[in-house]
Amino acid sequence: MAAQQQQRDAVDRAAELIRAFPEAAAGFGTLRAMRPDDLSQPYRELLDHRGHMTVAMERLCGGLVGLEVVATRVEPPAAPGDRGLYMREILLTNASGAVVQHGIVRIDLSVLDGSTAEAILAAKTPLGRILIDANLLRDVHDVGLLEVVPGPHLRRLFGASAADVPRTFGRVAEISLGGRPAVELLEIAAPGLLPKTLR
Repeated sequence: MAAQQQQRDAVDRAAELIRAFPEAAAGFGTLRAMRPDDLSQPYRELLDHRGHMTVAMERLCGGLVGLEVVATRVEPPAAPGDRGLYMREILLTNASGAVVQHGIVRIDLSVLDGSTAEAILAAKTPLGRILIDANLLRDVHDVGLLEVVPGPHLRRLFGASAADVPRTFGRVAEISLGGRPAVELLEIAAPGLLPKTLR
């Protein structure tokens, strides 16, 4: 029963992040929760861990990944002294410019120091790389795995990588910084990212 609830929660958590961007939600696609044992390699190794996806993608791509911001949304501070919530829909790209990952992230800027918040808002470096370089005490947790059948929105963003691949896989996760909840993530590997023999 707990495992079924956790799987439903993964889809609900992903859907909540997607709904923050109505233009994405309209043609996003369908999501289905996966158990780790149901996810074949190398997708399980890529997604089922408590590390940063930025690092996992860098390892897969053999170098640093680039960041492209698709859309942003800012929710104003709820109380004096807060910095508010910052959300963005992003793509990560490899050295040749091909899309390797789609993501949606919600960040509580109040948990971050000023320089780290500024680096995130500058939107030039992937979030995981910023948090690692800032040497913050990070805990990636509550990882939930997903099967994703891309709809028109995702297929447009993934481009050629989505051409002949009907599904891909992703995950939702949360990151605490210094013991405080700070980040919610939806991260989806690009269809066609891996060789056909490994799909």
